Amino acid sequence: MVIRVYIASSSGSTAIKKKQQDVLGFLEANKIGFEEKDIAANEENRKWMRENVPENNRPATGYPLPPQIFNESQYRGDYDAFFEARENNAVYAFLGLTAPPGSKV
Repeated sequence: MVIRVYIASSSGSTAIKKKQQDVLGFLEANKIGFEEKDIAANEENRKWMRENVPENNRPATGYPLPPQIFNESQYRGDYDAFFEARENNAVYAFLGLTAPPGSKV
């Protein structure tokens, strides 16, 4: 299983950049393997992300914003869902992964 994080490398929003760095930094620090998918540099990534975020998780207007998190092709959530899982020590469950022995999350 591969965690895929859809990001925008050239986002003009500092809030989006911070959220992306927060997710990627957490995954790296906890040695959770992932693929970064850039929606700014790759039209196919952007199209795939937009089509695969479920209707009920999309904003009322516009498109879903990065970061968006998937396990393979299964949608896991956006930054707010990730943040809530991290606060509740439930990141592995959020990502659809089995927590390694002795881990807190």
